[in-house]
Amino acid sequence: TRLSMSGVGDTPSSRPQFVDIGANLLDDMYQGIYREKERHEPDLPNVLERAFNTHLSQAIITAGTISESRDALLLANSDDRLYCTVGIHPTRCLQELGEDESLYETKLEELRNIVKSGPSSVVAIGECGLDYDRTQFCPIPVQTAGFIAQLALAREFDLPLFLHNRNTGTDLLEVMKKHGKGLRGVVHTFDDSLELAQEFVELGLYIGINGCSLKKEENMEVVKMLPLDRLLLETDCPWCDIRPTHAGNSYIQTRFEPIKKETKYVEGCYVKNRYEPCHIIQVAEVVAGIKGISVDVLSEITLKNSRDLFKLP
Repeated sequence: TRLSMSGVGDTPSSRPQFVDIGANLLDDMYQGIYREKERHEPDLPNVLERAFNTHLSQAIITAGTISESRDALLLANSDDRLYCTVGIHPTRCLQELGEDESLYETKLEELRNIVKSGPSSVVAIGECGLDYDRTQFCPIPVQTAGFIAQLALAREFDLPLFLHNRNTGTDLLEVMKKHGKGLRGVVHTFDDSLELAQEFVELGLYIGINGCSLKKEENMEVVKMLPLDRLLLETDCPWCDIRPTHAGNSYIQTRFEPIKKETKYVEGCYVKNRYEPCHIIQVAEVVAGIKGISVDVLSEITLKNSRDLFKLP
């Protein structure tokens, strides 16, 4: 299928629908800014319109700092199909919380107030967790302390976790076993081993799949073995686009056109290598293909999973 801006004539309700559980809609690219250079007018309203006109039923905006949490809530409040997370990304814990744990309480109180001010829009604590690939931004002990503090916040508000886990071996798993028992959540952008995924599932967590989870053949083997009742779909847009070189690309049936580089932008175009919530259908097509099920069946299952975890209407 090739979709132009106008779609293909059928109504959104007749197409399979998906929740994008992880969309970085605050990213500068949707304001037309790429690598700090302004390339075109902000086009987020267009981006959202074409997503809701195709396969998107709801989206969760991810936040990674205190100010992003505020902005994510403002954006979520602008449309009843948008929701958000509130929390601090592991690489931002030093910047946001500092190294002195005795001073955390003031910052956590700010997060608490944001959660309290958006009872119908805030659906998770996060993006929180551990990231061992980018310790230059935040040392591991500070990441860990920030993560544990946010686990307590999730418990306090009975909210699920939106978890970031990058190259940490079993460390995030161990922190969850020790400090996060009984908490709900999703490990997003999962690209690790089947064994680790199964351990997370045994803790009652969901696994979030996006383009970065579908790059290599070994990633596809992991997805093939994951239980459907624990799968959630996300774009992680504007990142994690599925590229022609990726193992999952052969399963994609829906292409979005016209595609232009950001320097050649025209209104209504899709920007090369900038993913959008509308691309959730591509993630779904790859996962359905790997699983040997129809996109419609995957839609039913993942809608239920998303609504169960995040208590969406």
